[in-house]
Amino acid sequence: MIPRRSTSELATMRRAGKVVAEMHHDIRAALRPGVTTADLDRVGRAVLERRGAQSNFLNYHGYPAVICASVNEVVIHGIPGDRVLAEGDLISIDCGAIVDGWHGDAAFTAGIGAVSDEAARLLATADAALDAAIACMVPDGHIGDIGHAVESLVLAAGYDVVHDYCGHGIGRAMHERPDVRNFGDRGSGLRLKPGNVLAIEPMIVAGADEVDTLDDGWTVVTVDGRWSAHVEHTVVVTDNGPEILTVL
Repeated sequence: MIPRRSTSELATMRRAGKVVAEMHHDIRAALRPGVTTADLDRVGRAVLERRGAQSNFLNYHGYPAVICASVNEVVIHGIPGDRVLAEGDLISIDCGAIVDGWHGDAAFTAGIGAVSDEAARLLATADAALDAAIACMVPDGHIGDIGHAVESLVLAAGYDVVHDYCGHGIGRAMHERPDVRNFGDRGSGLRLKPGNVLAIEPMIVAGADEVDTLDDGWTVVTVDGRWSAHVEHTVVVTDNGPEILTVL
């Protein structure tokens, strides 16, 4: 069973979501060739400080930053550092915030400067998969509808979904039950009700879906070195359909 959040709880989650959206806005504005991923982490920290919010990434099982910055073949959990972004790179930025004990979590993937046609198509497919998944967040829908929407769109585009990682419930903790996989059967799994909040999180790859974790214990990369894209929103089911909490 997925918790149904009250009106007051959702109001606080909206506040957390707005902080995450502001982090995305400011980080997007900072994306350019020559910027390091550590520079982007500093941008995210500045937003959290300005808004009086906490990071739900920093020190999470020892994670050392407030964002994940995953470049090209890095699928998720890239640790910010001295990596210098170059023209044509793709970067996924994943980050979150806590406001009064309630969490928001979202990710986007963007190109650095001009990107190749193939990279642009990968980006567009990821964004379309997220839109299709969010459209399934309706009363009496099923968890499986979300995964089916992502997988069917991604496979039709000639890409694949990552099977080892997934979206999740979110509320008083960043990661709650249920898992929200990016594959599945329509009409399967838990039934959705108004007040349910999920972090919908397509992760797609241009090649094979096999991934590996580097020696730092965090950075997840494609085994074949092909590029990936990762997008995410925190979304609540309402009587009128889905509401995205992680937008300005």
